[in-house]
Amino acid sequence: MLKLARWIIYMLDKKIVATDNAPKAIGPYSQGVKVGDFLFISGQIPLDAKTGRIIGTTISEQTEQVLKNIQAIVSASGATMSDVVKTTVYLKDLNEFAIMNDVYARFFKSDFPARATVEVSALPKSVKIEIDAIVRV
Repeated sequence: MLKLARWIIYMLDKKIVATDNAPKAIGPYSQGVKVGDFLFISGQIPLDAKTGRIIGTTISEQTEQVLKNIQAIVSASGATMSDVVKTTVYLKDLNEFAIMNDVYARFFKSDFPARATVEVSALPKSVKIEIDAIVRV
């Protein structure tokens, strides 16, 4: 019973994951929250961590910056991109899916994470893409 109680406490332990290598949160949320063996990364948009400015005007440029931001948070947790188990991609224009997918494939080489991709009517700061992730750490 004591072993089960310790496991439950471990699983409920919540730790904030933050890094200066990814943009600071622009609202009341954390870059990432680790609970047990999982890290939940908040939606990332193509902001530069140092300047706070949007990087790129094309879906290719913006996707690359978003995934670099996710990679920085993943790394700050001690994990790698191969530990990402699920992503959700929010696109302003689903017609840009193939271009986004080409960039995405450069960050995930094999044992790909599960993924959902949806078109949305608007994103923060009028960007073209936002991605959130769940990581096994």
